[in-house]
Parts: sequence; structure tokens; C-alpha cells
Amino acid sequence: MYYEDYDNAGFQDRNGDDVYSKPVRAGKRTYFFDVKATKGNDYYLTITESKRRIERDGRYVYDKHKIFLYKEDFDKFADGLQEVVNYIRERCPAEPDVQPAGPAEASEQTAPTPFSDVNFEEL
Repeated sequence: MYYEDYDNAGFQDRNGDDVYSKPVRAGKRTYFFDVKATKGNDYYLTITESKRRIERDGRYVYDKHKIFLYKEDFDKFADGLQEVVNYIRERCPAEPDVQPAGPAEASEQTAPTPFSDVNFEEL
């Protein structure tokens, strides 16, 4: 599956077990929020973090981490996430949209790359 055919709103409805996807670019990482359907047409969410890195031979590879979140856990997950986010914001306030970046990260953040080079067939 390639994330190259997103419409202007940043998401696309698809057939099969993939119902809806929303990519969120955040510096060197991209987070994919994917709604999927079971064979019984029940929905669940997968959250995938993808981080691009360079191999020693110069090739780009992607480190991917995925979690599955089921409907019965949505409220507890959202509550826990909100509690932790509030904790961090209260104790470590930062200016919005400001991320520390090294020299390599700064140039990468100004030149976005397309989603077409992210292949999740391996997952």
C-alpha cells in the first residue's frame, strides 16, 4: 500500500479492509492514523509511526512502529493520552510549532518529501 494518492484534505477513502487514512507529518516522522475494518465490518484504528533514516550505503530506510487500538479502548486511551499531554504542557511549556533541530534536520524540514516512497506492504 502506498500513501501517494491522498486528496487535498490529506486523506483518502479506500476499499478493502482500509477504510480511512490520515497522515500527519511531524519533522522527520510521519504518523499514519488508519481506520480498518474486520471481516465483520467492525472498525479499529492502527497508529503507525514512520521515521526515515539513512543507511551507511546512502539508502533511505523507514523504521516503523505500529499499535492497534480497538473501539472498546478508545475512551481510556484518549483520556490517558490527554492526561499525559497536559502533564507535559504544564511542566515543560514550550512555544507552539518550535522544534529544536540540528543542521541536517533543519534543511529536511523545509523540503517536504512526497509520501510515495513509504511502502507499508512489509507490515
